[in-house]
Amino acid sequence: MTIYIVIPAHNEAKFIELTLKSLAQQTLRPKKVVVVNDNSTDHTEAVVNRFSKQHSWISLVNTTSTNNHIPGAKVINAFYKGFETLDNNYDIICKFDADLIFPKNYLHTLTSHFTKNNRLGMCAGFCYIKKGSDWIIENLTNKNHIRGALKAYRKACFIEIGQLKKTMGWDTADELLAQYYGWSLKTDENLKVKHLKPTGTNYNTSSKYLQGQALYKLRFRFWLAFLSALKLAYKKKSVRLFRHYIIGYLHAFFTSEDFMISKAQGAFVRKLRWQGIYNKLLK
Repeated sequence: MTIYIVIPAHNEAKFIELTLKSLAQQTLRPKKVVVVNDNSTDHTEAVVNRFSKQHSWISLVNTTSTNNHIPGAKVINAFYKGFETLDNNYDIICKFDADLIFPKNYLHTLTSHFTKNNRLGMCAGFCYIKKGSDWIIENLTNKNHIRGALKAYRKACFIEIGQLKKTMGWDTADELLAQYYGWSLKTDENLKVKHLKPTGTNYNTSSKYLQGQALYKLRFRFWLAFLSALKLAYKKKSVRLFRHYIIGYLHAFFTSEDFMISKAQGAFVRKLRWQGIYNKLLK
């Protein structure tokens, strides 16, 4: 299977060398890797250029946006800057972060999963972060969620879900829409990916309400949003975040912000999420 990878990068000179090195050492190499240098003020461009000279399948795209590290639109806009340089001859398209170290069998194992199940729409491994001398599973990682840091899509699924939404919550919307269209998802806990910079480390303070706004845009009703916000805040061990999520949701509600998904898709999403809650309560 032909794999294309797009890596948005903003001031990632410290990490992206390790990411690209781990991709170059894959037992199944990607056909193309595009790194999008998004307004970096460090040596990200120089690092990527060095790799592109060594490997013809690695290329660099420079783009200029904001200096603020805000989740959602910024990273997906950068993704599209790279995606637009690619042709249409891929089987799997990946959006990877620039601070990951992949095990050598990562891409080969992904293709094995996609080959075995022709209705598998998305697949990924698990993220681990360093704590002391140990690598421990990152708190946002679980078997039912493919992290935004390491998304891999079958081409047909990627197209059917309408590609990626340019807003916070894109990495939940894609999974929900994939299931809406009958695609399955898979996480492989044996694929241990080192995440060098834990999620949200450098997010700008202006992003603190975006998660709550995303819950509204996904057409979560209040109590479902309340429970989702509570779960996220609990994982991040922060009562303050829970307050920010609820404020963000209510602001989006009262200002009638645009939804990410249709009414029919929203009904499916709510039913799916409530069913997941009931299943956990019955265990």
